[in-house]
Amino acid sequence: MRILAAILAPIAILLAVTFGVMMITGALPQGVRGFVAPPLITLATLGLLHLYRRLTGRRPPWAGLGLTRTWWAPVQVLAGVAMGLAALFAGMVVTVWAGAADWGPAEPMAPAQLIIGTALIVLRAGFPEELLIRGHLWDVLSDRFGPRAVLVITSVSFGLLHLFSQSAASGIGERVLFTVQAIALFLLCGATRERTGAIWTAVGVHTAVYLGQLIPIKPGDYGVQLAFQTVTLALAAALVLAAPRLGSAPRAARPDLRR
Repeated sequence: MRILAAILAPIAILLAVTFGVMMITGALPQGVRGFVAPPLITLATLGLLHLYRRLTGRRPPWAGLGLTRTWWAPVQVLAGVAMGLAALFAGMVVTVWAGAADWGPAEPMAPAQLIIGTALIVLRAGFPEELLIRGHLWDVLSDRFGPRAVLVITSVSFGLLHLFSQSAASGIGERVLFTVQAIALFLLCGATRERTGAIWTAVGVHTAVYLGQLIPIKPGDYGVQLAFQTVTLALAAALVLAAPRLGSAPRAARPDLRR
């Protein structure tokens, strides 16, 4: 029961933040809402999580969340984006090679538009969701389990939620494959958390899923694409877990935020 309660808490916070921000920004024009909602989601997640951790006795509230104060946190985020995009792109390449998809025309995007769009994705989904899953839930479960068990529990539990999420998947088979792909994605996110001791690379990997939609591909069989991307994401997670832990990182990169 304690494990179930630990899993349900970040889900409840995520739902409360999502619907709360939707209600607050619902009257705004669509274009304005797209810029206002993401920072509100991040701020609300930080506030509710801080309150919940104080009420449940996890003090200092920010300890154990993987929010390392280091100058190379942005580099870790970018490395995570590159890692996630590489795994997704590899799956697409195999899908095209197998004849289940074709490359489509690339849509031009200005650098400023890409940078702003990426920042909004980080604030809307990448950072708040990783803070709740690879930050809070990882910290709570680590009191009772080893890192590999925590990796499996966090990946599978939140991956299963994607059975009910909106996606391009149609039919039971594709929705199951979409869920399995989400589990593989979270395995990669968790692998970076386990190896670096911080959530920043996981934030980048999570963000890459949204940026992957910019890769010009026309899926003929979306299920095949999901299957191949599941394999490439899982292989990327295995490679990260096989890599040495970043134990030689600078001392400033280790402490969590404690104020």
